[in-house]
Amino acid sequence: MKIALIGIIAGIISGMFSAGGGLILVPVYVYLLKLSEKEARATSLFCITPMVILTAVIYQNNNFMDWNLGIKCAIGGIIGGVIGGKLLNKIRDKYLQIAFILFLFYAGISTMMR
Repeated sequence: MKIALIGIIAGIISGMFSAGGGLILVPVYVYLLKLSEKEARATSLFCITPMVILTAVIYQNNNFMDWNLGIKCAIGGIIGGVIGGKLLNKIRDKYLQIAFILFLFYAGISTMMR
């Protein structure tokens, strides 16, 4: 039940803010479920994929989708995902945590400055 509740919360956040995998699931997996950084990231990607697809369908049904931009970005995302997945195997968990913290800090500050 606890794991399903985590999924529901991540799904709501993903649907509302387009964030849920890295922002919610990775910290929950690491700190509450005691997965390693790498296991948490891989599991998060697996879990977030169906949520993202369903949310995109809902957005499309409301005419919020820019297909041209989305397809171009998806191509870059696929390339970046392959590179990131290969880098994940080479980076120690401690450095992943530091990079993740810096990324979240930057994203938070950038959002507040808008």
